[in-house]
Amino acid sequence: MKRIFWVLAVLMLALLVVGCAPDADDEGPVDEAAEDVGEAVDEAAEDVEDAAEEAADEAEEAVEGTTADAMDEIVVGTVPEPEEALNFATVVKLTGVGWFDRMEEGVNRFDGDYENVTAFQQGPSQADAALQVQVIEDLIAQNVNAINVVPFQPESLEPVLQKARDQGIIVISHEASNQENVDYDIEAFDNAAYGRHLMDALAGCMGEEGEYVVFVGSLTSKTHNEWVDAAIAHQEETYPNMTLVGDKNESYDDAQTAYERMQEVLVAYPDVKGMQGSSANDVVGAGQAVEEAGKNDDICVMGTSLPSMSGALLETGAVDLISFWDPALAGYAMNSLALMVHNGAAPEDGMDLGIPGYESITSPDGKVWYGEAWIDVTADNLDQWNF
Repeated sequence: MKRIFWVLAVLMLALLVVGCAPDADDEGPVDEAAEDVGEAVDEAAEDVEDAAEEAADEAEEAVEGTTADAMDEIVVGTVPEPEEALNFATVVKLTGVGWFDRMEEGVNRFDGDYENVTAFQQGPSQADAALQVQVIEDLIAQNVNAINVVPFQPESLEPVLQKARDQGIIVISHEASNQENVDYDIEAFDNAAYGRHLMDALAGCMGEEGEYVVFVGSLTSKTHNEWVDAAIAHQEETYPNMTLVGDKNESYDDAQTAYERMQEVLVAYPDVKGMQGSSANDVVGAGQAVEEAGKNDDICVMGTSLPSMSGALLETGAVDLISFWDPALAGYAMNSLALMVHNGAAPEDGMDLGIPGYESITSPDGKVWYGEAWIDVTADNLDQWNF
């Protein structure tokens, strides 16, 4: 900035020189002065441009220094490179939302890290079980080597996943600890522990008393319901002065639906003091409804989401806290397990996948595997995350 200041000062001086040049009939000295000033102005302009670029680079470096991307900490090659060319597909609940956009970054990173694996992501345009089944059917027809899936409705996928496995396709799931027709399921953490963690945060914000509501993306979403059920049980046991009101609110992983449901909550339960969301869009819609009602300071809104989706609402106080696991790392982990299965290996308790949060995976049954990968974000540490 100092450099830009002095360059501008040179420009101003040059303009003064031109302004003070004598109005003589002899144009020679004036022309020479003008030419000199012109050169000085050009040089100064170049200096300004260089200084501006330098300042922009410094600002970018400063921003990068405050953000976190755990993908930089992945230990590449923890699972060995395959000898033959493979195609791995990751199927998400729906496309075009921040959560799964971030997951695709992890899938693409895996694709780049393994020369012989083509890894890609697909999904329906809306959260719909039938549409997700069709995506998987198409991938089976393409004879991909592995299908990694984040089910919208796990039960609805059982027949098509069985079909995939019958054709020798490896199947790995995420957010579906009850999925049967898979080789393995990989979870970022134990779901009951995460639900209790969210309830502790909500209780702290509410002063351990008052009415609260819960949201899930779908009543058939196994993971969401495990979080909420564990949270409610923990509240009943630990926070007796808190009261759940209403049934589970179903948002269909859609912010607009969550917004409308929260508006209904505010009418039906005017004294509500807390909301726990499960879908990444739940706190977005609920936070908007709370902010619109002018109740940022009266209602605690917390749940799973991403900074890119909820950051503005965290800054205004309409959302108080979000927790999440990095979906990019989960996407990478699914592909790592799929490659491990292809290589003829099996995960073991305490195994390090070389992925942050998955350095010591554990399993109670040998099929569902857990990391320790949740992250809490408030307005205070929001700037540490760039997705």
